[in-house]
Amino acid sequence: MTTHLKLLLSATALVALAIAILHHPGGMGAGRAAEPVPIGAVSPNPEEEGRQKEQEGRAKAREETFAIETNLVVVNVTIRDRNRQFVPDLALRNFRIIEDRVEQKILSFDYEENPFAGAILLDASGSMESRLSLVRAACATFVDRLREGDSYSIFSFGDAKVRLLQDFTEIRDIPDAVWDLKAKGMTTLYDAIVRAAEALARRPEKRRAILVVSDGADNQSRASLDQAIRSAIDAQMVVYAVDLSYSGPNMQISGAAALRALATRTGGRFFSTPGGNRLREAFAETIDELRHQYTLTYDSSYGGMARENRREKKNGQWRSIEVQIDRPGLDIRTRQGYWARQP
Repeated sequence: MTTHLKLLLSATALVALAIAILHHPGGMGAGRAAEPVPIGAVSPNPEEEGRQKEQEGRAKAREETFAIETNLVVVNVTIRDRNRQFVPDLALRNFRIIEDRVEQKILSFDYEENPFAGAILLDASGSMESRLSLVRAACATFVDRLREGDSYSIFSFGDAKVRLLQDFTEIRDIPDAVWDLKAKGMTTLYDAIVRAAEALARRPEKRRAILVVSDGADNQSRASLDQAIRSAIDAQMVVYAVDLSYSGPNMQISGAAALRALATRTGGRFFSTPGGNRLREAFAETIDELRHQYTLTYDSSYGGMARENRREKKNGQWRSIEVQIDRPGLDIRTRQGYWARQP
């Protein structure tokens, strides 16, 4: 055998040996080659993964609690004194809930700073072009003031569309989609309220709110104002409405009136402001109020009602709610009622 032939056989044997090692169960390949890492992939951050798991755990716990209580009527109440200060020292014995002139048995009472879920609705119609920078800054202020456990989402409405810019999250960082927002088209305020209410209805938190910022009347929604109000009430949430329309002879009164109706019917607040510092204050005051609400629950199937009339309660009709406090001189604000669920 020549020297060249020996070298060729040796090389062939080495190649065969290498292939056998790679495919051996105990070899370097462990049965298969390692999957390639995608270009641009970032290694997971252990700290970020920990925060994400903790957030998912809290959400799961709230969902389990919520699943048990879906038949309860939730009443969030804001109470201020004559100086417009929050009143934090009330107890369960100070409250009475009246539904359709029948006193109800309060099943739970809470004033702790529990987490809330909020949906921010930003008007991106053409008339908002000169105000978008102020709205973005106020939105960032709102998100920056959130506390652990609070969650928020961001929608825009304009150009005849409602867009989800940020799904519910606890991460206090405004997405690029907000900064890149362009003003154009018509106003679809009512559609945005319906869309956000549907999203909030699936949230486990008992404190839920919409913060809507707009400068004019709705002119292209498929939904009506009544449908928007009903969606919000059915989701057991409050609306905080910021009106950015300018005062004067050309002011769109119908837009301001619709925003005021949304706030009043749901127990929220209406802010009339042209922007600037007052706009940022409106966002900050909304968070402050959500943290100083009393949350009460009751089951309207009981509360002194005759057994034969309980079935009639769940007939889709309007049920009025009144909250009474045994201390004079207080301003009490809550939703005006709800539509009973169909059996």
